[in-house]
Amino acid sequence: MSDAQTSAPDAPPPHPVLARLREALGTNAVREETVGGQLGVRIAANHAPSAMRVLRDDSTLRFSHLSDVTAVDYLEYDPDGKPGEGRTPRFDVVYHLYSIPLNQRVRVKVAVDEDGDRIASVTDLWPSANWAERETFDLFGIVFEGHPNLTRILTPEDWQGHPLRKDYPLIEEDIEFTTTLERLNEGPRSRGAGG
Repeated sequence: MSDAQTSAPDAPPPHPVLARLREALGTNAVREETVGGQLGVRIAANHAPSAMRVLRDDSTLRFSHLSDVTAVDYLEYDPDGKPGEGRTPRFDVVYHLYSIPLNQRVRVKVAVDEDGDRIASVTDLWPSANWAERETFDLFGIVFEGHPNLTRILTPEDWQGHPLRKDYPLIEEDIEFTTTLERLNEGPRSRGAGG
């Protein structure tokens, strides 16, 4: 048997999106995280602004549409660790991008810690990020540097905390009905009763 026959088969080439990002940013800045057949990439936080610009502006990628910005809280779950233990950094900011001309999607994840870490806003690249970043700020407390109006969007300005964080206290409120309108207890009226 020759050496060529006994060696392991070559690994498949990386997805073209992943290959282009690694070429532009370096191999350590980008990691593949494909789930359920959908391409996913994990970008180091310090490379996120450059990566987003490459994804939008590179002529071979053209991710011109930002579908969504959201976050995931890993306070008590670490996909790579023991059950019940959290992950550091605590949050992933998740972007869903779509290339209309190439009919391709990619999920981009950037890890952000809760203790003062911030992530650059992408509103200058995709204006639609404005409301999605505000929603993520409001519900998770993640700060987007350079956002033109980073204020709460779903909760009142004086609201305490961020409702989608895993350590946000559950609030229960008893609803008490103090008034019942008498007409609600009346039977159906006849047509000729004048009412």
